[in-house]
Amino acid sequence: MPDSHAPELVRVVVQGRVGRITLTRPQAINALTHAMIRTIFASLLQWQDDPEIECVLLDGEGPRGFCAGGDIKAVSISTLIDGGDSARALWREEYRMNAVLADYGKPVVALLNGITYGGGVGLGCHAGPRVVTADSRLAMPETIIGLVPDVGGTWLLARAPGELGTHLALTGLPVGPADAMLCGLADVHTPAGALPDLAHATSWKVVQDILDTWATTPEPGHLATDREWIDRCYNGDDVAAIIERLEDDPAPAAQEAARVLLTRSPTSLQITLTAIRRCTDLPDLRAALVQDYRMMSHSLDRDDVREGIRAQVVDKDRKPRWNPARVQDIDPAVVARAFTEAPGGDLTF
Repeated sequence: MPDSHAPELVRVVVQGRVGRITLTRPQAINALTHAMIRTIFASLLQWQDDPEIECVLLDGEGPRGFCAGGDIKAVSISTLIDGGDSARALWREEYRMNAVLADYGKPVVALLNGITYGGGVGLGCHAGPRVVTADSRLAMPETIIGLVPDVGGTWLLARAPGELGTHLALTGLPVGPADAMLCGLADVHTPAGALPDLAHATSWKVVQDILDTWATTPEPGHLATDREWIDRCYNGDDVAAIIERLEDDPAPAAQEAARVLLTRSPTSLQITLTAIRRCTDLPDLRAALVQDYRMMSHSLDRDDVREGIRAQVVDKDRKPRWNPARVQDIDPAVVARAFTEAPGGDLTF
């Protein structure tokens, strides 16, 4: 049953033969707390084998977006108060939820209107159909705060065409509906006017009928055109070499990407790139989530994470002081350690 600790943050209802889960924290763009994750996960498990429920529908209240990600301030507080134990507990439950969504066995309709970042991608992009509108913006922006893409984000992005996923994972930049569909993060585009009908659907057939009626082609994105320089510049396993190629490329967008990467945590960039490359050899999402758990657990020991959260979330001066400050000075041992067993043991399913 839904967790009574967070009734005001998640609304769970059954409408006909549809189980609907609505994030109701619009003032924070529905950023996920641990209590919210427990509520969502419990509902998913309850409905998984319920013959009366044909599909699950995920949406978020408010005009700004579906879900802005996880509660980053809670992660920062956890590093100060309990050595990261509560942050790791949150991730363990969240990643298990991500795995269940990917293997759910019933349609999970995600209405990804507006902002869908980080944990929102983990919640909304492992099942489907995943619905986007002209206002949708999807991103894994963790390198901005010294973290790494998690919730299976590296698994998804590693499967995008060419090096598009590498570009998005390293820069953390958002993409619109056409580029989200190109990268395999979304399935269908509709006008925003279709969302109320979808949100109140009472059966899987009703959902299908609405999508068949309302599905449209989004306005073109830019990644299909940019793929030429992205594939050219982002190959290989060395972030320093990638930045050098971007800086030397004649495409202005490539040079801008280099400038973006130079504002990100160098250590975070190299760990993220390594994770993307490793994902191509992993057998499934669950193995990728174990890798994510290792990376995130070890990240709590890095000063860059606290500094990134300070600069972006707490003081908001947007001037992080990374250590090391240059990609050329990254310690290979720190990168290697991110992929070793997590403190307290690895994630299990």
